[in-house]
Amino acid sequence: MRSSTVSGVPVRDPSKIREGLSPEEAARRLRELGPNAIHPRRANAARVLIRQFRSPILLLLIVTAGVSFLVGDSTNSLVIGVILIASVALGFANEFRAERAADALHDSVRHHVTVVRAGTAHEVDVAELVPGDVVRLSVGTVVPADMAVLEARDLSCDEAILTGESEPTRKAAPADGEEAATSVLQMGTIVHTGGGLGEVTATGTRTAFGRIAEGLGATAPVTEFQRGLSRFSVLLLEVALVLTTLIFVANLLLQRPLIESLLFSLAIAVGITPQLLPAVVSTSLASGSRALACKKVLVKRLVCIEDLGDLDLLVTDKTGTLTQGRIGFARALPVDGVTDAAALTGFGLTASEVDFASPELDVTGLNSLDTALWEQPGAEAYSAMRTSPPLDVLPFDHERRMTSALVRRAGEEPMVIVKGSPEDVMARCIALPAEATATLEALYRDGERVLAVATRTAPGATALSRDTEHELRLAGFLVFVDPVKADAAESIGRLARLGVQVKIATGDSAVVTEKLCADLGIASGGTLTGAEVEGLDDTALAAAARGATIFARVGPEQKARIIRLLRAKGHSVAFLGDGVNDALALHQADIGVSVDSAADVAKDAADVILLDKDLGVLSDGVLEGRRIFANTMKYLLMGTSSNFGNMFSASVASVVLSFLPMLPGQILLNNLLYDTGQMAIPTDRVDPEQLERPSRWDISFIRRFMLVFGSISSIFDFATFALMLLVLNAGIGEFRAGWFIESIATQTLIVFAIRTRRVPFFRSRPSFALIAAAVGVVVVGAWLPFSPLSGFLGFTPIPAAFFLALVGMIVVYLVIVEFAKKLFFAHVARTPAGPRTPRDRLRHQIIRRSSRFTSRS
Repeated sequence: MRSSTVSGVPVRDPSKIREGLSPEEAARRLRELGPNAIHPRRANAARVLIRQFRSPILLLLIVTAGVSFLVGDSTNSLVIGVILIASVALGFANEFRAERAADALHDSVRHHVTVVRAGTAHEVDVAELVPGDVVRLSVGTVVPADMAVLEARDLSCDEAILTGESEPTRKAAPADGEEAATSVLQMGTIVHTGGGLGEVTATGTRTAFGRIAEGLGATAPVTEFQRGLSRFSVLLLEVALVLTTLIFVANLLLQRPLIESLLFSLAIAVGITPQLLPAVVSTSLASGSRALACKKVLVKRLVCIEDLGDLDLLVTDKTGTLTQGRIGFARALPVDGVTDAAALTGFGLTASEVDFASPELDVTGLNSLDTALWEQPGAEAYSAMRTSPPLDVLPFDHERRMTSALVRRAGEEPMVIVKGSPEDVMARCIALPAEATATLEALYRDGERVLAVATRTAPGATALSRDTEHELRLAGFLVFVDPVKADAAESIGRLARLGVQVKIATGDSAVVTEKLCADLGIASGGTLTGAEVEGLDDTALAAAARGATIFARVGPEQKARIIRLLRAKGHSVAFLGDGVNDALALHQADIGVSVDSAADVAKDAADVILLDKDLGVLSDGVLEGRRIFANTMKYLLMGTSSNFGNMFSASVASVVLSFLPMLPGQILLNNLLYDTGQMAIPTDRVDPEQLERPSRWDISFIRRFMLVFGSISSIFDFATFALMLLVLNAGIGEFRAGWFIESIATQTLIVFAIRTRRVPFFRSRPSFALIAAAVGVVVVGAWLPFSPLSGFLGFTPIPAAFFLALVGMIVVYLVIVEFAKKLFFAHVARTPAGPRTPRDRLRHQIIRRSSRFTSRS
């Protein structure tokens, strides 16, 4: 028997359960038990600060500072300490701001559920559910809490998120009050077929799903961009280990002091790494999220912005994306020669999931076609159905693709009315009218959407089952119109110019979809129907799907299978959908895209939410993702090439010279000044031609760039060494000051050449912030050897002649870099992104679905 308490709250009289709680009682339970929410790791200043010290780069700085202090080198220790604090502060400020931005975006996406309180249905936020609430369930509902089944109409749930079972589980109200697995609904599962009522028994982290999601703590699966950063970190680690080991061993063989050799090696290891990479990435993502939000694009996780830039294939539905989405009922078209148009329309209204017993007919939650049918002028004329509503209704699901109602009119036998997909309904009909098929094809050729209506008598029937949907007689068709969007063709053309191919996956007819493509000027590569998809193995389907443009009459599993196979072929795939039947495909895609008005299950599955269902808005997201990726790559290419060149030069000089070319603190100060100037890169403009193709990680490309341009940098370092020693006869302090200035000037100013692939570089205009930052860093670097801090930092002022030579070297350096850049980028290669692993996808599904139950405190 059901317990007399639920989570410490007394259960009401069973006879009154279906009336729901009173608003006052619901408010009291909400105060006592708290919201129906999972509490993930939201932006927390202390946690972000601690995370800064998990960076291997910062750990190297701490070790270097500690060793310097212990051996009595207070100057280096203090300089490294200041650098450490500055690096932590910059990283903390930018990452914390980025996390706050992500939280704000997340909070803007709301999820609602229909509850019965005091006998009246209300829409409430899922976070406001409490034990004892009575919840209405329908196809596609994400079960918002643990519940007991009160009523079930052909109810089944997809529980794969918790059990891993691919087949839906049938649900029913408990017999004789006994609890059973089939009478329990668990948070996070999805209503697959049917509908019913459920009573909430547990909420938030007291549910099984809540405990799993809280254990994951909002740690989302790794994206392709994050994988690229990891591979990049491995590359830097390999270079740093090889270089520092060689330097350390060489200095020991030259009988240099052990501590001095160790400190210098550690400084080289730190100096070769872009210390502010996390800060640059988080700044780029945070600014990108704000820019996209202004363009009506909400990104659930900031790193998904980068993956948008990787996009090269979009699979979309057509309703509301290519069409206006404002479906209107056009006419009823009888074909049996007996039923008139008014009766046929009445049949269609009857076979819908409306609560005829409610005081006001509420069409909220109906599918778009049923909504259009009920919103037609004169629909109230059929209100007589309220006095004799259907005896039973078998709800729509995506397997049968139809809705059935059982009605009885006074003095007549019970009648079954079936409404749904013409192909599926007509397949269950007998004695089809001769003109039915030709009429349907003509409607399809005109691009109209159609539902078929069929009937049969059912003597003695009191309830419906799937077995009653047979031996039907076709009554006619209900015809709907959904005009093409005026700007759809332009949006598709814009995506094509960005290198994004568009394919259409729809449950609608192939003929209707082909007519739509023709109207939009989309060159079709062919059509695959759901039946054809079902008949192909994975190898054949993957090949066919790459060429096809239209996938018609495809079901949820077929959409997801197509997406999976396209990704396996090396495409970076986004799927745009807003319906219940789109959830599986949204999960399979690299980027799941939905809209704010979508079904909750679709919004849960999506990574990106469009506030305006428009492909033009999506192309803004693609552009922003590519812009952020391009600016991040500017920093990486700049940092790796200049740092590698400088540290290689320092390594060679430390072996050749009788003294260290720079002190460890000077190396780190140089690196920090340079990195600080590069913090303006996220604000930089990106050349339009760099946005025309998908952006992909290519570690071999970064490695080649580092070796080529790092080597050019080293050549000019060696020229500076020769200038200081052979021409200016510089002392140790002067040598270090001269190289410090040359190093900071060349590696900072070269950003204007590296930031663009145009030759010459001044054909591309950088942002004002980048210009100001670069010039500021060079001025500060040139000033330090003449500042009051020069002695403390180990610098000696250098003669004015050095600066004249430096200007000449910078000009020559830029010319050579431009020449090398032209040759290098002529041979750029790209590497396709890899798909997520199955384990990643499962984690991603839990994270996505748990977002609807997140605390918004």
